[in-house]
Amino acid sequence: MILLQLFLSFLKIGAFTFGGGYAMLPLIQAEVEARGWMGREELVNFVAVSESTPGPFAVNIATYVGAETGSLAGAACATLGVVLPSFVIIFIVAGCYDKFKSSRLVSGCMTGLRPAVVALIGAAVISVGKTVFLPYSGAGPLLGGAMIFLISLLLAFKKLHPIWVILISAALGLALGYVGIY
Repeated sequence: MILLQLFLSFLKIGAFTFGGGYAMLPLIQAEVEARGWMGREELVNFVAVSESTPGPFAVNIATYVGAETGSLAGAACATLGVVLPSFVIIFIVAGCYDKFKSSRLVSGCMTGLRPAVVALIGAAVISVGKTVFLPYSGAGPLLGGAMIFLISLLLAFKKLHPIWVILISAALGLALGYVGIY
């Protein structure tokens, strides 16, 4: 039963989310928490791990949730569920796109979807940000986390490769932990 639940949950997430893995995060969070598969903090921890591992973000999270909930078979079901809608949609769109790409209807639809995707990503950022920053008690950890966030943001805007941003952030976290801030 859990395998079917994982497949259907991630099929729904994959089918109704536009904009990639980060746009899926609010749906994944709601589904995972509602079903009691894992807590918000555990999910946020994996978001950090998923960001620093190879592969698509949403696939990594689906695979992880599936593995934690239903072992190897669960990982396969969740992963298949999250990628199947995209595969089917892209297969259909690829066959029809040349015919409809100049359509005002298609253009209008895309114009409406882009801001919605940004809003979903923003909601995910706020949700994850609350989980990352609010548990800290004391100014040191909060300021340390804010400092790492701002440095990482600056490096990302300066177009530093994401691997370097992750490595520098990890080094800063280690340094702050070494001096006793964390």
